[in-house]
This record gives sequence, C-alpha cells and structure tokens, in this order.
Amino acid sequence: MAPNAPSPAPQQPIHGITHIVPVGSGKGGVGKTTVSVNLSLALLGLGYRVGLLDADVYGPNVPTMLGTSEQPLGDGKVIRPVEVKGLRMISMGLLSPGDKPLIWRGPMLHSVVQQFLRNVEWGELDYLIVDLPPGTGDVQLSLLQTTPVTGGIVVTTPSVVSLEDARKAVGMFDQLRVKVLGIVENMSGGAFGSGGGRKTAESMGREFLGALPLNPEICEGGDTGRPVALFGESHGPAAPFFDLARRVVERAGRAGAPSLPSMSISD
Repeated sequence: MAPNAPSPAPQQPIHGITHIVPVGSGKGGVGKTTVSVNLSLALLGLGYRVGLLDADVYGPNVPTMLGTSEQPLGDGKVIRPVEVKGLRMISMGLLSPGDKPLIWRGPMLHSVVQQFLRNVEWGELDYLIVDLPPGTGDVQLSLLQTTPVTGGIVVTTPSVVSLEDARKAVGMFDQLRVKVLGIVENMSGGAFGSGGGRKTAESMGREFLGALPLNPEICEGGDTGRPVALFGESHGPAAPFFDLARRVVERAGRAGAPSLPSMSISD
C-alpha cells in the first residue's frame, strides 16, 4: 500500500459512540488482548460507558478472559452485545465457540468487522475499545479505512523483536492517517528487561502510555476469567491499568473529545 494512499470510501461514524480506540500490535504474543480487556474494565471502573469489540477473529480470546460463553441475541437486524460486569462486548468467540478454526478471505473479514461495528446495538458509549488482530492485515484495513477513530494504541514488550514490529504497527496507523495515542510496554521487567517501549516512543516522537509489569496474577486473571481490573484500582496488579486508562482519557481529550465521564457506573 502506498504511504499516502487515500481511503477508498468516506468514513462513516457510528451513532452514539464518542471514542473508538483500536488496540494493535505488530506481532502476536505481546499481551494485546490482556491490555484491551483490562483497559476496558479500568475505564468502566472510572465511570465511563465502555464497549469492547473483539476484532481478532482468528484468535478471539476475549470471552475466555472475561469468563463468559453467553451467546449474543439478535432479531435478524441487530445483535445485542453480551454484558459482563457492565462491559458491553461482542466477539466471534461467542458466535463460533470451540476449537474450530476460521478460514476466511478478505471480503468475509470485512463483512464481519462491519457487522460488529454497525449491526451491534452498542447504545451510548464513551469508549469502544477494539482488540485488533496482530499484524497489519485485512481486519485492520477494513476498520481503519471505514470508521473514524479517536486514535490507536500500540502494545509491545521490551524485546528487540517486538519493538521492531511495534514500529511497523505505528507505521500502519500513520499510513492510514490514524492518530497514535501512544505506545504501551507490556510484560515490563521480565526476561526481556524494561525501557524499550519508552525509548521507541521517544525515538518516534510518540507518547509513552506506560509500562505494565510482568505479573503472574495478571496472566492468571485472564486464564480464569477474572481480569485484575475487575477488582478495582486498590488491587495492586490492577493499578497500572487504571493509570493507563487515565492517560488514554487524557490523550483522547487532546484529540478533541470530552475528558470527563458522562455518567457513573453503579456497583
């Protein structure tokens, strides 16, 4: 794709959603879905209305991380998202559960992404977090070329290989004229060290949104359907995700949208 290629069609906003924030990565295995899930729950805990779209159609792990297998209902025209602890969520993992692989070409991927965006009854949301597949493929193009988004988040680990691919993800957002809200360093302080995400952000002139520590409890929470952010900001392993959520809100505000929640979520 040429660096300055124009979008193929006018972007159509989604009624009722203030911010659409895709979370991407240049490669798999960096904990992008863990970040997406806990970021969504942290935003919810701060009082925002939040939806989570699992666009990783080949590896839809969001239902497992949220501990639900509930199938969404619909009337033939719209699909109602599943609600987990106040978080509205849709995922191919709810519609096609189990281990059967999805072997789809580009047009089918475009169709399901557009249905998840426009045929789901999201209602009024302050934030719709979109968990993208790893890489820079058809799903990313379908979403980013057709939908105005507030800005993207790039997740990386401190490893050299991951950082190389993170730069490619930033380049994808740039080529599609999507603002990058910032870079997140996940699994910081483990075998790969720390600090690479910050250095990469600084070298590219991008915002560094923070380092999320490598913590077994975060991993266990995703495996058992009890993400750490569910337990609130006072829960130690959850605190970095609430810090991340505040930085995302601040960056979204700088992008020209409201920075205060429009309602509070009751317990």
